[in-house]
Amino acid sequence: MQKNQWYVLTIILACLTFGAKGQSLLHLKDLKMVGKVDERFQSYNIEMCEVIGGDFWIPYNLIDSVRKTTNKKGIDALKWKIEPINLYEKKLRNLASALGSTYVRVSGTWANAVYFQNNDEQKMTQPPAGFKNVLTRQQWKGVLDFCKSVNGKLVTSFPISDGMYDKAGDWTPTQVKSILEYTRAVGGEIAVAELFNEPSHASHGDAPKGYNGARFAKDLAAFKAFAAQEVPQMKIIGPGSTGEGILPSGLDLSVDELLATTPKPSFEVFTYHYYGMVSRRCMGGQKPENALSAEWLSRTEKGFEFYQKARDKYVPDAPIWCTETAETACGGNPWAATYLDTFRYLEQLGRLAKKGVQVVMHNTLARSEYALLDHDTHNPRPNYWAALLWGKFMGTDVYEVGSLEAGVDVFAHNLKGKKNGKAVLILNTNDKSSSVIIPASAKQYTLTADELMTKKVKLNGVELRLNGEEVPAITGKKVKKGTIDLPAHSIMFLTFE
Repeated sequence: MQKNQWYVLTIILACLTFGAKGQSLLHLKDLKMVGKVDERFQSYNIEMCEVIGGDFWIPYNLIDSVRKTTNKKGIDALKWKIEPINLYEKKLRNLASALGSTYVRVSGTWANAVYFQNNDEQKMTQPPAGFKNVLTRQQWKGVLDFCKSVNGKLVTSFPISDGMYDKAGDWTPTQVKSILEYTRAVGGEIAVAELFNEPSHASHGDAPKGYNGARFAKDLAAFKAFAAQEVPQMKIIGPGSTGEGILPSGLDLSVDELLATTPKPSFEVFTYHYYGMVSRRCMGGQKPENALSAEWLSRTEKGFEFYQKARDKYVPDAPIWCTETAETACGGNPWAATYLDTFRYLEQLGRLAKKGVQVVMHNTLARSEYALLDHDTHNPRPNYWAALLWGKFMGTDVYEVGSLEAGVDVFAHNLKGKKNGKAVLILNTNDKSSSVIIPASAKQYTLTADELMTKKVKLNGVELRLNGEEVPAITGKKVKKGTIDLPAHSIMFLTFE
């Protein structure tokens, strides 16, 4: 072949990959399937603190005024008393239902020392010795009714405080049995449970003084033996550790200390929590100008890889779930409630799905800056609209599509409800526009905003708003095969039938 013929062939091949003007070509044919996620892959937390009312993170705009009023010092000054969430609120249920089938995790630090008051009397003013707070039947029924209403499967944990042990120091199932019996009596179900929340931070989480790995193994064995008899259908998950590989400060028990013990702990699902950093409330150093950096967006994979190695070592056949995550720990940074964090939210889902994580549970549904919904009005924040689109389009089959260019990331799943269709998510984190050549006609759903740190989001150029207390109809824009534009700082879902 002549030299000029080689040159022509090279140009043709380049056009097939990058398009005639340098645009990237989106390949959708014969994609390699790299995994399959749970149908409830995108899920969320409602903290036990929200259910019963208690000390939770103060909104940033009120921190100084609350500090002056309470005259407290330290981290406690960053929390204030919140009232129990109304899980019967129509608007809250409508918005949660629109996300599709999910797991609803009711846990958190407050669940570690909660006493279940199994009667219909007035709420106790003080919990029994060995517990710190009280959960009433009415509040727990609210959780169970909420899960039924929104097509959610309940995930929870149980207390581990001093009140759970007898005089010999052995864990007792009395409280767990009370909760399970009442749950059955009102027609509810606990689908999934862990022994307690974050054993990696046992002392912070109200575990008995001197709690160690051997104690964890012994307690877990007793808990599993009880559950096998009483609720064999309830899936046992764990350990639910957090921080290692990313935020090791405050760690009491490493995952090795918890799992390299006798009797050997085992779980049906291996779980971990992930936060890339602590928020400003807790003196974290993350800045909004770094929120779209490749380093920040890829940290979720770094956190996963640490616990993946632990899973492979101790429970090699177990699926892996991330049962708690958000923009940052300690309630999130102020911009967690803005469009800026929407990229992190969707990148995390896309990256973890490709890595083999089966379920990701966002913290929280409706409390603090990192919530999907505003904690006062329950109006959607930008991450809610992102979650809504993910829930509508992204199916359980996960494909490898490669990348288009630096700062433009692509994720592909089967189109929800259509085995042969494809749903493609493209995130342009760059401050300049780009373009892509699509191989067939599609429907386009593009999220943009007038500025990054805003709570107002547009879908195909029109601001997204509720219709009263209802989620609006989500309609796409038909686009033909060929070149489509990716605006700067945009998020695009494309659906191919």
